[in-house]
Formats: sequence, C-alpha cells, structure tokens
Amino acid sequence: MYRNGRVMQAKTCAGALALATLPMWIGACLAQEASASSSSSTVDPALREKIEAQGRRIDAMRSKMAEQLAELEQMKRELASQEVQYNDLRKAIGMNALEEARGGSAAVAGTQSAPQDQQAPQDQQPGAPVPGAPPAQASQPVVATRPVGRRPAEDDRPPEVAPIFDQPGVLTPKGKLIIEPSYQYGYSSSDRVALVGYTVIPAILIGLVDVRQVKTTTQTGALAFRYGLTNRMELEVRVPYVDTHTDTISREIFTGTAQDNLFTTSGKGIGDVEATLRYQLNDGGADKPYYVGWFRAKSRTGRDPFEVTSDCVTRCVENFTGTGLPLQSPTGTGFYSAQAGVTWLYPSDPVVFFGNLSYLHNFERKNVSRNVLLAGKQFLGDIKAGDIADISLGMGLSLNEKASISIGYDQAFVGRTQQNGDPLPGSARVTLGSLLIGGSYRFNEKETLNVTLGVGVTRDTPDTTITVRVPITL
Repeated sequence: MYRNGRVMQAKTCAGALALATLPMWIGACLAQEASASSSSSTVDPALREKIEAQGRRIDAMRSKMAEQLAELEQMKRELASQEVQYNDLRKAIGMNALEEARGGSAAVAGTQSAPQDQQAPQDQQPGAPVPGAPPAQASQPVVATRPVGRRPAEDDRPPEVAPIFDQPGVLTPKGKLIIEPSYQYGYSSSDRVALVGYTVIPAILIGLVDVRQVKTTTQTGALAFRYGLTNRMELEVRVPYVDTHTDTISREIFTGTAQDNLFTTSGKGIGDVEATLRYQLNDGGADKPYYVGWFRAKSRTGRDPFEVTSDCVTRCVENFTGTGLPLQSPTGTGFYSAQAGVTWLYPSDPVVFFGNLSYLHNFERKNVSRNVLLAGKQFLGDIKAGDIADISLGMGLSLNEKASISIGYDQAFVGRTQQNGDPLPGSARVTLGSLLIGGSYRFNEKETLNVTLGVGVTRDTPDTTITVRVPITL
C-alpha cells in the first residue's frame, strides 16, 4: 500500500507539472506563429503587385489566343468554301489555267505532312492532348491537301471569232444542227474598156471589146444547214437565191454616134447549190494553232450563162458587130467546181489570228453553145473557166462575252478562160482583193448576229459587199 501510494503520488505530481507547463507551450506556439506572420508581412508590396499584373497578362493572352484560334478556324472554313466556288466557276467557263504542277505540289505537301503526324509518342492515346500544344478547339476542320473538285476537261475546240470569210473556224458539235439564213448585197461599177459577152465568173467575159459603163447590183439570200457528224467533222449544204440587176451604158459600135444608150438586164432565181465537208485536223490551244481542212463541191443548179438568150437585134449593126449581151442575167456560173482548202486559227491573248488558203478548180464543159436572138444556137466549143487561188488573213478581238470584231483581207487570183484548149483572146488573169471588216453579237446560246462589210481594193472587185448572217442552233 505504501508503495502504491508512492506511485499514485508520483503520477499526481507529474500531471500537476504538465498542467503547470501548458501555458508556457501555448505561449511558445503563439509566439512562433506571430513571428512567421510578421516575416510574411515584410514582403515588398510592389513585387506582389507585379506578380499579380503578370498573372492578369497571362490570362489576357490566353483569352486572345483562344479568339485568334476561333478566327483561324473560321477562315479555314471560308477558304474551303471559296475553293469549291472557284472550281465550279472554272468548270462553268471552261478554263484550263490549273497546271499539273499545282496538283503535284499539293501531293508533295500531303506526303510531307504525313510523317509529322506519325511522330506523335507511341504511348499517346487517340484523342489525348499533346504535351506543350495549345488546347484543341472543338470541331476543327481538316484542310484538304489535294485540289478541291475535279479538273475540267481540256477544250480542244478553236476559239470563236466574228466570221468574215466564207469558211468558219468553229465546227458544229456532234449531233447539233445549225440553220443559218443570210443576206448579201453587192454593188459594182466599172468605167473602162471591158470584154463584151457572157459573164463566166466575176470580171471574166467572152465576146468583143467595147467601151462601156457597167453597174451591177446583186442580192443573194441563202439558207445554210450545218450538221455535226462528230465533234471534229461537220457537213454543210447551202442553197442560194439570186436577184441581180445590171445597167450597161455604152455607145453603138462602128456607128459614130455620140449618144449613150442604156441596156438593162435582170434575173432572179435559185443559184448554184453547194455542199462542204469540214474536219478539224489537230488539237490546238494557247499559243498553238488550230487547223481545219475542208472540201467544197458546187453544182450547176442556177441559170446557165450559156442558156440565156443574147440580144443581137437592138444592139447589132449587121451580124459582124453584134455585142451579144444577154437579155436576162444568169444566176449561176455554168460550171461544176471543186474547191479544197485549209483554215487556221492561232490564239494569242487577247486576239486570235486566222486565215484561209484554198484552190478552186472549174471543170471544163464540152460542146458549149449559146442562144442568139433570131439566130438560133451559136457553137462555142469546149469552154473552161479559169481556176481560182485564194488566200486570206484576219485578226479577231473579243470585246466582251457577247461581242467581238474582226478585220481581214482576202485576195483571189483568177486564171485565164480557155476555149478549145487555148486561152480565150482578150481574157486575162485577174486579181480580186477585198478589205473585210466584221462584227458579231451573241443574243443567247442559240442565236448570233454576224455582219461583214467588204470593200473592193482592186478595180475588178465589187465596190461594196454587205453580208448579214444569223446562225441558229437547234
């Protein structure tokens, strides 16, 4: 008991000691906290303000970066939309400005971007952010590295220009039919020594020599049909209707009279029907010429110059002075003809140069006779009109998508007329030159108006020729 009592007394003394030292421990803790608080309060307020300002700037930069990323994504979407519209417009107008090099560079860019995508860490999970990369935006579109849409097919057709020559450069597409009504007005006058007789071709007459003034007005209405057999070949048939009027002012030969007489002839009817086959020989392009070969055959459906009756009563002084002027004007040449040629076009932005080279052969007629008033038929023998070599050059300029103008020059060399194998006395080689100015206006995709003005340069060429054509696509 005594021992236990000593133990209890010892424990009681220890508890009393702990209670006695508790205020001192609490005071030490409070003193330490006060010391820490006093040390923290000693930080420079300017430094604290600088740290807070830097934090605000970082937040502002993050917000601005997010806005710029959003704008970038919007610009990517607009770019993709503009590329689609751009390719659609190129297809609509048939441009070929895109080169193969552009597609190749896009493919190279695609191959260079692929390894970069494969350099991501292998342990990176799909969809997980890459360390150090900016936060990904929602619904980011992928920019295509290949050209948008399909490249339009190359157009191998020649460019359209205002036509001023008889042979067009642009052929009718396959399966299409074009009807072209046309009207031509021509006027020519001459005041010189000329051959008197039958007109075989312009400026070529068979007969005697007489000093006279000849004024001729010719109106020709024609209807042409052009059909595209293939995209490179077309067939054309042309049916003309001719109305001609000629006034001849001259004096009676071998009579010594000083009085001028007027002799008038006229005629109207169907002309010589002709057919033409054209074929595009090559594929041209920018700074590459197009060539179109063609062959034309002309019939004798018009009134023959040797069929009309010649006046040898009112214009004759006895039989040996007859002039043999026709009482009615012919509407055809009286000869079968074949003509071959080639038309070329050379695009050189902003103009198109074009031209034509051809040769016409007139077939000889056997046992030709002419009708003489009150005298029956007069035998002439074998007659062959001179062949014609023709060359023409021109230049076309497109003013806008509907209107274009052209200017050119056409020159033909006519050979001598032969009778019974020998050159006809008095016949000579003739050069016909014309300056041509034309314009074209397209009303719509099916109708176009073409107007051409021809001015004679040489004396044997008609003074003025006006041609109006309206091709209509069916």
